[in-house]
Amino acid sequence: MENRVALTARIAEAEPLRCTPAGLPAITLRLEHESRQIEAGAPREVRAAMKAIAFGAMAERLARKNIGSLWTFTGFLANPRNGKTAVLHIQDIQQN
Repeated sequence: MENRVALTARIAEAEPLRCTPAGLPAITLRLEHESRQIEAGAPREVRAAMKAIAFGAMAERLARKNIGSLWTFTGFLANPRNGKTAVLHIQDIQQN
């Protein structure tokens, strides 16, 4: 099975870079997406916000990015142990 997501979005919020108990750098972001899509043959304005997380070198890289900057984020979705909403685990970013 495949679990792969690509989302073009702005960094709306970023928590400070932290370390996990194992010493791995981690960062939590809130991403905001806006686009125009075609659904059932009709145009539709789409807005979405989602929580995202990154670890290791990717977390360190994201900690240096500006709030409001636009990127294409790729990764996978997973539910946190204590949550019901899926979180995007960022594995790569490309500037838009």
